[in-house]
Amino acid sequence: MEFMTTKEAVKKWNISERRIRQLLQDGRIDGAVKVGNNWNIPINANKPADKRSIKFNNTEFKFELPDNYFDEVDKLNKELSSKRPISKETLKSLKESINLEWTYNSNGIEGNTLTLRETQVVLEGITVGGKSLKEHLEAINHEQAILFLDDLIKDKKPITEWNIKNIHQLVLKGIDDKNAGKYRDENVKIKGAIHIPPDYLIVPELMKKLIINYDDWKKYHPIIKAALLHGELVKIHPFIDGNGRTSRLVMNLSLMNSGYLPVIIKKEKRLEYYNALDKAHTTGNYTHFVKLVNDLEIEMLNKYLELL
Repeated sequence: MEFMTTKEAVKKWNISERRIRQLLQDGRIDGAVKVGNNWNIPINANKPADKRSIKFNNTEFKFELPDNYFDEVDKLNKELSSKRPISKETLKSLKESINLEWTYNSNGIEGNTLTLRETQVVLEGITVGGKSLKEHLEAINHEQAILFLDDLIKDKKPITEWNIKNIHQLVLKGIDDKNAGKYRDENVKIKGAIHIPPDYLIVPELMKKLIINYDDWKKYHPIIKAALLHGELVKIHPFIDGNGRTSRLVMNLSLMNSGYLPVIIKKEKRLEYYNALDKAHTTGNYTHFVKLVNDLEIEMLNKYLELL
């Protein structure tokens, strides 16, 4: 049988030597043999799946993914980076298209009945007959929130409670000014979900912990980091209304801050999206939600690459 060293495994599997040594000590690499202070690893050994977990507010997070799971998305992102800078005209066209789809789908998930074309018309400043003022404002507000994200990224502003509140304030502007940008002062339930959000009295404390832990999650892949931020934010459900839209905006802010593209969760995937979140909230298993976000990121990267 042929063997490889830990250093050769590092290159083959693209993970750190420290991580490989931990896997060896845990007995998770089949056929590996220790000879003195060194390890002999079978040349055809499979790369172990990543079953690591982290804790936040006494919740153990799980993402059962192979260590090379993000290879495709990273390769595509690197390919896109190699094509930069993108011309101003192309970038403007792409952003307008994405912002429209993002706004249409994010609002659609929450029950907004504007079609894609109607959303475009509203964003162009035209009133659509038969649609409520609230639906018009939801479209306008969401686009303004996206522009606010662009400013935060341009100015290299970190994700903070203050900025999350500002994003929420934009989402509910003119719809519910009393609660816009303010943490809820009553208990709520999420329709159709098993998870029950925490008591409103501890929301400020949980939000402070979320930001502290988010900064610690930088050791994880940006897709996991963004997915966890979205999931735990909507789990806290800090606002009376607008939690879903705000959480999706904040998730994309995290992705863009890490050099990735914003993702669009299609309203047709609402059930899959809600089920993945509810599973994460009730079991701590984020595997399905991370996979959903990763697939959407790949989809968005391919969309950019096809047009360049």
